[in-house]
Amino acid sequence: MSEGILQRSVTTSVAANLASTTKTSPKMMSITPRLLLAALPWVQVDGGIYRVNRTKIELRKAERIEIDPAANGSPLSPAALRGVPLFAQLSDAVLARMAERSRVERVSLGNKLVSEGAELGKFFIIGQGQVEVLSKGVHGSDLRIALLTEGEFFGETDIVADGPSEVTVRTLTPCVLVTLSRKDLDEALDAEPSVRGIFRAAIDEHLQLRSTLNRYGERNIDLVSGFAENVEIPETFVDYAATPREYPLSAVQTVVRVHTRVSDLYNGPFDQLEEQMRLTIEGIKERQEWELINSKKFGLAHSVDPAMRISTRYGAPTPDDLDELLALVWKRPAFFLAHPKAIAAFERECTWRGVPPVTTELFGQPVIMWRGVPLIPCDKLEVKSRYHSNQWYGTTSILLLRTGEADQGVVGLHQAGIPGEIGPSLSARLMGLDSLGVASYLLTLYFSCAVLTDDALAMLENVEVGYYHDYTMREPQGFENGSGI
Repeated sequence: MSEGILQRSVTTSVAANLASTTKTSPKMMSITPRLLLAALPWVQVDGGIYRVNRTKIELRKAERIEIDPAANGSPLSPAALRGVPLFAQLSDAVLARMAERSRVERVSLGNKLVSEGAELGKFFIIGQGQVEVLSKGVHGSDLRIALLTEGEFFGETDIVADGPSEVTVRTLTPCVLVTLSRKDLDEALDAEPSVRGIFRAAIDEHLQLRSTLNRYGERNIDLVSGFAENVEIPETFVDYAATPREYPLSAVQTVVRVHTRVSDLYNGPFDQLEEQMRLTIEGIKERQEWELINSKKFGLAHSVDPAMRISTRYGAPTPDDLDELLALVWKRPAFFLAHPKAIAAFERECTWRGVPPVTTELFGQPVIMWRGVPLIPCDKLEVKSRYHSNQWYGTTSILLLRTGEADQGVVGLHQAGIPGEIGPSLSARLMGLDSLGVASYLLTLYFSCAVLTDDALAMLENVEVGYYHDYTMREPQGFENGSGI
């Protein structure tokens, strides 16, 4: 006690030694709601492998083309050109000649690459940047019909067929393009007399095949309809893919070690083994959600078909961009999946336009909705930034899913009922004690994810999360000219 002050009671600091301290269980910041795990329908996979049977795709789909504009030689490889459906049936020799004559061009913002009605005869692959494709509508105004970004291409039909271009193509950003002109193609084909005939035959075969297929690349089912009599009924059948894709269950595993002295003596008020297992399982489930999105073998971000990828128009995610996603996954869309920063950026755009989205409750958590479809937040959709010190600003992606086997959507895969199961497809097994008295427990979670048809999953790319609007500041009513209330 301070000099001159009489102690009249026991102090609180001493009295606290007799009190029981109220404690919490261990907390961990990396735990998230993991709404994706709750939103996905889960399918039981008894054999450990899930096979997705599909109808046969007769025509190869367009793929994103990877190029290296900084390469010393040709920026294109013959294999990359085979990703263009029109060139898919060409021989390696022809593709090699085309790749050798490709060129790298750097074009500034706002330049017209192709003009509607003009004959250009040039094939373009976008190495860097974005372009917009415009076409005259019935009222004579330019309408944007497509927005193309890195890896996409256009103009392939212009170098194999005569006639004016049906579209205008304009750069939205500075672009690095790989081009092949009709003149360069003719020089490549004239190197050997037989090559031009092979090229023309392959192109004609492609065009003939395309006329017999639907827009999904599947062969049309021959049918007859109407009231006419004595009409011959066509014969048909539906072919299946010869090599359907199979999804083996992936595993996340770890070994939890707990000293028996700790679990014997220090179990009040919380069981030490139970807390070690609980926190480890939380980490396993966080990793499970990350793998469902980012795994290169089955993750959603790597399972989007090139035709189901679109880019933002202005960087920030706008209502128009999400409407475009809904136009792609229009058959019973289930939910959007986006980083919290992307959702905040979308809300800012909605506020700026005066169309704030409504809020609903999903799995006990408030989420916003757009056109009746919820936007589920998930921090596993990564934000790519040029500044490594701040991973919360940059660009990311927004996914839109249709779910369920009945709707040919996206499904989660697991196998419930495994030995030592403590949760669906999650097992814990005692591995034994070592000579130091440390007990080891093996934790294993089996899971995967499957996209049943290509149109069940779409992605909005190049979503800028760091754009803000400046609002006009207004003085409160009654304070004009300093008059007060």
